[in-house]
Amino acid sequence: MLCAGTIGIAQADEAPQVSWLDRIEVTATPIPGTTIDAAQLPYMVQSATTAALSRGRSNNLSDLLQRRFVGVDGNDVQGSAFQNDLTFHGFRASALPGASQGVSVYLDGVRVNEPFADIVSWDMLPESAITAVTLMPGSNPLFGPNTLGGAVVLSTASGLTAPGLQGELTIGSGARKRLDASYGVAGGDGWHGFIAVTGFDENGWRDASEGRLGTLFGKVGRQGDDTDWSLSLLHGRSRLIGNGLLPDTRYTDEGPEPGLYRADRRAVYTSPDLTRNRTTLLTAQLDHRFDADTALHALAYSRVGRRDTVNGDIGEDYEAFVEECASGYAADGSALDAECEVARADAAALHTGALNTTQMRQQAQGLALNLSKQWGAHALSAGVTFDRGHVRYRQFARDGWVQPDRSVVADPDAERAFFSGVRGSTKTLGAFVADTWELDAATHLTAAVRWNRVVVDNILSTAEDGDRPRERFVYAKANPSLGLTHRLESGLTVYGSVAQNTRAPTAIELGCADPTQPCRLPTGLQADPRLEQIVSRTYELGARWSPWADSNATVLVYRADNRDDILFLRAPDTQLGYFDNVGRTRYQGIDAALHLRSGDWQWSAGYSYLDATYRSSGELLSGERVIALRPGLRIAALPRHNLKLGVEWQRDALTLGMGLRAVSGRVASGNEDGQVDNVEEGEAAPERIDIGTAGYALVDLQARWAITARVSLFARIDNVFDRQYATYAAVAEDVFPDGELARPQQSPVETGPARFLAPGVPRQYLIGVRWAL
Repeated sequence: MLCAGTIGIAQADEAPQVSWLDRIEVTATPIPGTTIDAAQLPYMVQSATTAALSRGRSNNLSDLLQRRFVGVDGNDVQGSAFQNDLTFHGFRASALPGASQGVSVYLDGVRVNEPFADIVSWDMLPESAITAVTLMPGSNPLFGPNTLGGAVVLSTASGLTAPGLQGELTIGSGARKRLDASYGVAGGDGWHGFIAVTGFDENGWRDASEGRLGTLFGKVGRQGDDTDWSLSLLHGRSRLIGNGLLPDTRYTDEGPEPGLYRADRRAVYTSPDLTRNRTTLLTAQLDHRFDADTALHALAYSRVGRRDTVNGDIGEDYEAFVEECASGYAADGSALDAECEVARADAAALHTGALNTTQMRQQAQGLALNLSKQWGAHALSAGVTFDRGHVRYRQFARDGWVQPDRSVVADPDAERAFFSGVRGSTKTLGAFVADTWELDAATHLTAAVRWNRVVVDNILSTAEDGDRPRERFVYAKANPSLGLTHRLESGLTVYGSVAQNTRAPTAIELGCADPTQPCRLPTGLQADPRLEQIVSRTYELGARWSPWADSNATVLVYRADNRDDILFLRAPDTQLGYFDNVGRTRYQGIDAALHLRSGDWQWSAGYSYLDATYRSSGELLSGERVIALRPGLRIAALPRHNLKLGVEWQRDALTLGMGLRAVSGRVASGNEDGQVDNVEEGEAAPERIDIGTAGYALVDLQARWAITARVSLFARIDNVFDRQYATYAAVAEDVFPDGELARPQQSPVETGPARFLAPGVPRQYLIGVRWAL
């Protein structure tokens, strides 16, 4: 969906000894079929190539972005390596439905964020075929709607760029096994072909957290004197289990009490939490050069996919029973809580668990045309894009029972009942024009504008009402950008830019936007009042300097102001909530990076500072919590400080490296105001208590030995000192005191809000072999 065209990337030649710390020369532009020198770009560009994607340096693509790219952070909310919740400058590219997305991901010019919830299926990307990863910041309108905080641009290989047989085999902790292999061939008259496969299987480091996936990618094409074309096919399947958060501390009237996290970080709160994905993507591209200064680029794609989930949860009636009857029962069987309406004799019949399942079927198609022209000092581009997506989504619920290991099994006598669903389509029409004007040899002005019209049609269904009348929402806006770069005589390049872009609400957001009818995220869809589209305006100032070969430094200062940000607000039930516009938010900060190379040594340093705050007043709902928003209140889950250091030494066939990742604490969701419970009217607010995550620092080691010019061995140890840390925190109710299900009919329950944590990955080992024949 939302095809924005291909990205022209000029890479440095890659030798076997190229390391993760190498500086990569990039020229990139979101305009199809054109290439602009990096020195002319009015924004910071970060990139990596095939060497950095090796398992000797990263586990997968999302892990590479967290390790190497400045300004990128991750919340390991699901506990699965391929279901990460990534942020860049505070904007998300997440695998979780319901997260407020703001980063676009492009594969060979096709935007691969899913049509339904704009999520990124990291497990469906052909990592063994990717040759370059480029990250660009800001709300650049040329990347199409929904690009609020930046874009990740992925380029794949062909038989021309990656001939021969290449592969990598790795094994590691958690019974992890992975194979990546590719074969490319270049024939006569410009013909070429390429195929790549990936297979992955692991038990996971947490209980009941196994996962497996496979992808197949193929490309065929021909390069001619004036015309190039290619046709590629991607197919992927996965079965992943991510087991979410664990209760760390429960806050009761008697004081804080330890939760399940303290006893066993590998444990699971409830299970299963299974996601099955399947995707097929067909892409066709054509480039025609009319002359040395004029070119036409065309792109078309078609994608089909399905996503099925199974989630074991606490039964809603039982959760309400625990809360309302927590004080237990008297000797005569009467409830001690006035609001308790469940007799002791009836409590045993309440279903303690529920299995919630979802089915999603989706398809998307798109076309893009762009004409580029070098006209004197102007590099001109103009084009049109059209994208459409169709989604069918259904949710079912079945009563069940919680087992002693906190897994949920279905009641064989209970029916699998339809709960809610949606059938919807999204059509997006875009037109853009851009110009890079060379004012003089050292100064370039870049200007662009893109107009978008987005139409969303929804038909909601519920068990009570059946299909509801079709609803239509139309969003249209023209978004501009302007940037300037200037190279000083010292070699220092300074730049500045301002850009605006928009994101229209997705089907899940429009289908769950009524506070009077909250939904089960990401499932129940109950009502669809209109939401406003998000408008994001980004301001950037930066400088880059490359005083010596293989050495460079860059710094960026940015501010992004969002209007009508869309957030999921949890109603007074931890499984229900709704989406709403929340006024204004601001993401501002500093990125700085330094790369040095001298002899056998390479050094890398990256630092980012992020100040993410609400800029308007209102109320933020998070479970039982009602949080008063005010300008300056920090947004949850985003660290202020993020430091990445690396050093590598290479001598002949041996390479040794060490990396450090240090991250400051994060505000807990539901604790933004420093409280864990609501303050009753007329009562004095208790002393502030900040229960966010603590900061942490992780040290990683790697080694690589080139046996021959074509075969090498590698090993890696992550989190060498086995540091215990958490990447996300939230306030919720814990119904498993001491790891066992609360049963008020047997004994009173000490209720109270609890801090839930996403446990970070402990020490992990990995070894592998890489070949290029």
